[in-house]
Amino acid sequence: MLEVLRDKAVEMLEVEADAVQEDKSFVDDLDVDSLSLVEFTMELEDTLGIELPEEELTDVKTIGAFVDVIMSKDPKSAATQA
Repeated sequence: MLEVLRDKAVEMLEVEADAVQEDKSFVDDLDVDSLSLVEFTMELEDTLGIELPEEELTDVKTIGAFVDVIMSKDPKSAATQA
């Protein structure tokens, strides 16, 4: 799942692939603004065919936390990552 998120981040957020690590903050480390993060989330929803409710993402600050939310919504991805 991290690879999918990394590919989309490189494409949409104009960040370096090696900067997209689980412990990195979208705002502090990757310098992503809130509008870009919303667009990024919408693109991931479309790509993965899942819904990521805004209220579940309000406290998400890091790449790893974002991956955890995605994995909780997409059981088949969780199974392939195990």
